[in-house]
Amino acid sequence: MADSAETRKLVYLVTGGCGFLGEHVVRMLLQREPRLYELRVFDLHLGPWLEELKTGPVQVTAIQGDVTQAHEVAAAVAGAHVVIHTAGLVDVFGRASPETIYEVNVQGTKNVIEACVQTGTRFLVYTSSMEVVGPNIKGHPFYRGNEDTPYEAIHRHPYPCSKAQAERLVLEANGRKVHGGLSLVTCALRPTGIYGEGHQIMRDFYHQGLRLGGRLFRAIPASVEHSRVYVGNVAWMHVLVAQELEQRAALMGGQVYFCYDESPYKSYEDFNMEFLGPCGLRLVDTRLLVPYWLLMLLATLNALLQWLLRPLLLYAPLLNPYTLAVANTTFTVSTDKAQRHFGYKPLFSWEDSRTRTIRWVQAVEGSAP
Repeated sequence: MADSAETRKLVYLVTGGCGFLGEHVVRMLLQREPRLYELRVFDLHLGPWLEELKTGPVQVTAIQGDVTQAHEVAAAVAGAHVVIHTAGLVDVFGRASPETIYEVNVQGTKNVIEACVQTGTRFLVYTSSMEVVGPNIKGHPFYRGNEDTPYEAIHRHPYPCSKAQAERLVLEANGRKVHGGLSLVTCALRPTGIYGEGHQIMRDFYHQGLRLGGRLFRAIPASVEHSRVYVGNVAWMHVLVAQELEQRAALMGGQVYFCYDESPYKSYEDFNMEFLGPCGLRLVDTRLLVPYWLLMLLATLNALLQWLLRPLLLYAPLLNPYTLAVANTTFTVSTDKAQRHFGYKPLFSWEDSRTRTIRWVQAVEGSAP
């Protein structure tokens, strides 16, 4: 991406740089990109932790901005060599309106692409999602699949719909001429379910268990498996793609890669208990399941209540028809495409990932509501 003699000459922009994944990408770049001169962190809400990064050898520039505002995005992108676009609204619980989800995830991505074209920035790495593919609402299993495995992707929920549209925009933008006459090179990464330090849903489950006296109740059969990936390895794949994108543009440009690691295939509940168990929670009656029909009834009632209460207050329970379908459908990936194309290997082992996550959950124990 630059001559090896040119040290600290690259300018990176990370959109959503103060989010769950974005913060890990920012810190990973500072650790693993020796050619970095300036790192721009663009987010609607800037984290106070950014101040500690401004004392290092790399210029860290915090930019408060909104991806839905094209002029703010263009100003942030101007002069950057690489954009890592992690900014997005991840909402499967109904906390935001469908219009807001579209505005952030689709229009925001359009703004990033157009800013690259207008300012001459050539390299764009996009954080997509496995939910672009599935699980679908019909409950079709995806067992050890790869990027070419046939699967009926059916999108009705606003979040996967928006991510599918945004990913398509990014991939179609590959090869577009940018200011100066060169071509835009784009790539999309599809992380499976991300976990690790800062994972809000893991924290929510932990606090829910505390409120229930240290108990969580099994609702999904243990045979329903999911791929999960540690946030540090997701950040590492983003950095590695950004580093290799210029030299391997013909191979990687316009490509999509599943992003996963060595985390074991397990049900959501059993996987979460890998971290919540050592923190004092337990699964009650692991051999007895809450009947699926009852879960579906509760999920449907939650959706109805959410619709009825929306004009008055925000009701966003963890259980709804979409989250139930996702949790109850096997979706596991097994692919070496990232390794073959740009040499990806997990930076953190499963044991290290597990230990780091447990320590984080234990650290937030005192902050239970």
